[in-house]
Parts: sequence; C-alpha cells; structure tokens
Amino acid sequence: MSSFQQLDFFALDDQYYEEELMVRDSVRSWVSERFMPLIMEHWENGTFPMELTSELAELGVFGPTIPEEYGGAGMNSVTYGLICQELERGDSGLRSFVSVQGSLVMYPIFAFGSEEQKREWLKKLASGEAIGCFGLTEPDFGSNPGGMLTTAKRDGDDYILNGRKMWITNGTCAQVAIVWAQTEDKIRGFVVPTDLPGFSAPEQKHKWSLRASITSELVMEDVRVPASAMLPGVKGLKGPLSCLTQARYGIAWGGVGAALACFDEALQYSKERIVFDKPLAGFQLAQAKLAEMATQITMGQMLALRLGRLKDEGSFTSQQVSMAKRNNVRLGLETARTCRDMLGANGISLEYQTGRHMLNLESVITYEGTHDIHTLAVGHELTGLPAYR
Repeated sequence: MSSFQQLDFFALDDQYYEEELMVRDSVRSWVSERFMPLIMEHWENGTFPMELTSELAELGVFGPTIPEEYGGAGMNSVTYGLICQELERGDSGLRSFVSVQGSLVMYPIFAFGSEEQKREWLKKLASGEAIGCFGLTEPDFGSNPGGMLTTAKRDGDDYILNGRKMWITNGTCAQVAIVWAQTEDKIRGFVVPTDLPGFSAPEQKHKWSLRASITSELVMEDVRVPASAMLPGVKGLKGPLSCLTQARYGIAWGGVGAALACFDEALQYSKERIVFDKPLAGFQLAQAKLAEMATQITMGQMLALRLGRLKDEGSFTSQQVSMAKRNNVRLGLETARTCRDMLGANGISLEYQTGRHMLNLESVITYEGTHDIHTLAVGHELTGLPAYR
C-alpha cells in the first residue's frame, strides 16, 4: 500500500498555524521513516526501541511545551497535541514513552519543583540523557489514588519511602521516578533517583497490549531520600491529578492518531482488495463503515483542536479533558475494531497495523482514568452531583 494519507474531510489543516504544521509533518516523517520499519518486530518481541531515544530528543518531543531555559522547545499545546497524534499513529507505546517523559515527569518538576530540582533534571530529561517514570497507581488503588498505601515518613532531614506502584510506564529503564506517597502532611510528590538502595523496578511481562512499551512495578523498601527531594509546590491529590490532566490531553490527540492510521489502512486495503470481481470499497456495507468512521474521526479532530486552543488560552478544564480523552480513545478503539473486521483474515497479521492498534487501545481506554471514570467526571460537571461513591 502507498504511504500514509491523513483524513481531513473538513480541511482542518487550514485551522493550524504554519509552525504547528511544520512540527507535525516533521514528526510524521520521522515516524514513517524511522519508527514504522521497526515496530512490528519490537511489538512481537515485547520490547521498546530504546535506540531511538536520542532521535526523539533531537525532534524536540520530550517536554516540548517546557520553556527553552529548561531544555524544552517552548511550543504551544496544539503543537504538542499534533506530536502526540503522530506518535500514536505509529504506536501507543511510542506516544506513552514520550507522554510520560514530558507530561508526567518534566511537567511536575517544572510546575511544582524547586529551582534546584529543575536545574538538575529538566535538561537531562529533555535531551534523553535521563528517562523518567511516574509512580501513582498501586496494585489495589487505580481509580481511587487517594487510598494509596505508599508512605514517606520523616526521619531527621530525610524521608523513608515504603510501598509498591503498579503499571508504571518506563519504570525499568528510568533514571528518575516521580513518586507520590502519604506523608504526615497529605499526599506529596518526591523526585527519586532509581539507583538508590531499596528501590527496584521489575518489568511486567506477558502483556497482549502495549507490547512495545516498558511496563513495570516500582518497589520501595526503606528508600531514603533527602527532604529536598520533595516537590515543594503542591500537596494533596491536586498534584498528581494535575499531571494526569496534562497527559490525558495528549492521549485525546493520540486516540485520533491511532484512528487515522487504521482508517487509512482499511481505506487503501478496501480499494485494492477484489471481492466478487470488484473492489471491497465498492460495496454498500464497506462504504457505510468508512463513512461512519470518517465522521467520528472528524468530530474527534475538531474536539482535540478546540481543546488545544482552550488550553493555550489558559481556559480549559479537567472535565473538558475527560470528555476528550473519553471520546477520542473510544473512537480510536471502535475504529480499530471496525477496520480489523474490514481487513478480514489479514487483520490478525502484524504485517498490517490495525490489529496492533486495536490491542494497544484496550490499555489506553483503561489507563490514566478509565472510560467509566471519565464518564462520571463529565456527569459530575453537568449535574453537580458526584457519583463516585
């Protein structure tokens, strides 16, 4: 099949600034030329292509909205969204790797860290010299992070960390972890070098989703960190939840990227596949599926773009992010399922990308707020009545 052709049914490219399109096209070319030839083998082997880390750093995708003073590129939020779209067009594991680095590690250090923490870590993370991870979810506390059991107890001028985190992207390959723990003064975040005694990050294997992504546990057994490791600028759940809002924003764009990849593959395939002496695309059932997918993708593109503009204006809300993450990941998964069906038996082959996206999105619809939790977040905003308990 020919190279990727993006669906742009409503000419939305006209709504982007030239600089935004330049970055998008640069990342798009890199994904097509450097990442796509490698992903099938890595996904099948359950590995991530760490050898591409330096190239990702050169692209400027690690913390691109962080000011240049701290190693970022000072890009706007729409540009970051387009980056996430293109990365997830390649694979959800690729977007996750970058998203964790920027939104869940660099963002809290920049937003809540001391000047010393910013100077020590942000440029290293932006350059790929250091990889980070984000330790919030625990084996028994996902949707309810406030119940976490990980503790940080004061001991003189230090804190002693004990606990376990679960489903942590990049944990095994990380040099630094943002760890959230219960203290005598609410939940607090800590910048924790992963080479400290008592810290370990065993990789979680045997996944059938996000296979080209490193997923880990974090185990902390009497890990001693200085009090200066604490993020001074925030306390309580506001800290980790604000980080997740940043990451969910990128996921809303990423869901569109995965849908675009699957749609393009199914559209090209259906034009070339001959069934009963004519292309599959010439049948009414196939056209109905393509029309519905194109409509849903177009609405997702509009939702992501409007959210990005609101974010750049400083007027977006976490509930708007919940709606976008909820909708766009669902449309990505439903698109992947429909396209897998259109590909027939070829849909289960890794020679085609749709099945890989379909399996990956089963994780994306669950992590960083499940579909149902985001439904309740939107419902709470609409009614003023919380239904979580």
